[in-house]
Amino acid sequence: MQPPPKVNYATEVEYRTHFVRVYCRGPIVTFDGIPVWFRPMDFNHCMFESTRRDGAKDTLSRDRVERIDWIAATLGNPEAELYQGWNKRLRRADSSRRVAVVYGEFVVVIDIHTKDDGKRSARFVTAFLADNSIAKIRSMPKWVQ
Repeated sequence: MQPPPKVNYATEVEYRTHFVRVYCRGPIVTFDGIPVWFRPMDFNHCMFESTRRDGAKDTLSRDRVERIDWIAATLGNPEAELYQGWNKRLRRADSSRRVAVVYGEFVVVIDIHTKDDGKRSARFVTAFLADNSIAKIRSMPKWVQ
């Protein structure tokens, strides 16, 4: 499957503006009807990376910002591979966290909540190229509705 074209802006401000305009003005709805909510501060987490691999995200990632439009395309794609996410605190798979993979090693992670009325909604967690961890992601249990 062909991914959306990469986005090329000259500055971080342009990418940040794009993120807020596309993702933060209302939910992006997944192919199976789950509204996903984004916050402007999510840009910092998903579009930066750590140059020292110490967890401190200190550098805008060209690989990530160019794929900014892949987030919505992944969430909306009914052919996405869906896996349970990892709960680091509990050290196990978490069925409320969904990882979607469509375009090679690009993953989108959302945290799904079910309301008292049975309706689901989600919060965007992150998106990235999982070049070092795609095998581990694909070894996780499948996410089921």
